[in-house]
Amino acid sequence: MSWTGWTVAATALGDNQMSFTRRKFVLGMGTVIFFTGSASSLLANTRQEKEVRYAMIHDESRCNGCNICARACRKTNYVPAQGSRLSIAHIPVTDNDNETLYHFFRQSCQHCEDAPCIDVCPTGASWRDEQGIVRVEKSQCIGCSYCIGACPYQVRYLNPVTKVADKCDFCAESRLAKGFPPICVSACPEHALIFGREDSPEIQAWLQ
Repeated sequence: MSWTGWTVAATALGDNQMSFTRRKFVLGMGTVIFFTGSASSLLANTRQEKEVRYAMIHDESRCNGCNICARACRKTNYVPAQGSRLSIAHIPVTDNDNETLYHFFRQSCQHCEDAPCIDVCPTGASWRDEQGIVRVEKSQCIGCSYCIGACPYQVRYLNPVTKVADKCDFCAESRLAKGFPPICVSACPEHALIFGREDSPEIQAWLQ
């Protein structure tokens, strides 16, 4: 199985240990990159399509785990208390001074190239749009939860009010369609999230 969403995490962890200096911890943080196109074809620079494709980068060296992005997402996309489109995992690690530090990791839809959620959906409610974003057509969803069980990242949920599946779609309707970036990007006070066309200079600079 190949994934559209993929991770670049050049942390300073040793092969079998979670102990390292504070400097290595800070400098070694990598980035998490979500692409709505093929990662392999992007790196090989072979894709010929001209349609817009998006990328989101989570700069873990800037993220402080404040969860403002997640709260903004919840408000903008009317996410109920029992669900989540976006969360920030706080992963504790111990440095050489026995001080607990935290690695902040974004958890949301990876927009897989070969998306299991699309494969198992019996009604076609889970689909990919022309920009590569994996989405849910609410009018077609019957609430069977097959997609939720199939998601390898466990980032889908069944809305208890609407009884349909939901997850991150880069704020496709609430923001992108109106010319704005996803709300998490705009809300982040540390500018830890970068979003744009995958062929833009800003995004490409992260791949150098």
